[in-house]
Amino acid sequence: MNYLLVFVGGGLGATFRHGINILCARIFGTHFPFGTFFINISGSLVMGLIAGYLAFKGSAAQPWRLFVMTGVLGGYTTFSTFSLDSALLYERGEIGLAALYVAGSLVLAIAGLFAGLALVRHLA
Repeated sequence: MNYLLVFVGGGLGATFRHGINILCARIFGTHFPFGTFFINISGSLVMGLIAGYLAFKGSAAQPWRLFVMTGVLGGYTTFSTFSLDSALLYERGEIGLAALYVAGSLVLAIAGLFAGLALVRHLA
């Protein structure tokens, strides 16, 4: 059942992401990735609101957290999870580890993308 909750939530989140990308492209054009920019920021804001509420005000059943946080927000943007992980490392006092996680994730993710593009170009 937990996998089904994540699956359905992920589909909804991905649908929201696609809709926002289309809407932003129509409104602002495609010269800058406004859709992704908005999605990463809004997803991180919502993740912070939910994580803060759960930490300070109450708790939510595991199925609800799986559906919303892992499913919907995971389908919408994994950047929200990246932001939460970074904040948790920082708040635990692991500032160096948080900085390594942020810098390493950004640099290695972009490097991985370029490596994938180069490999496909080489093989094509």
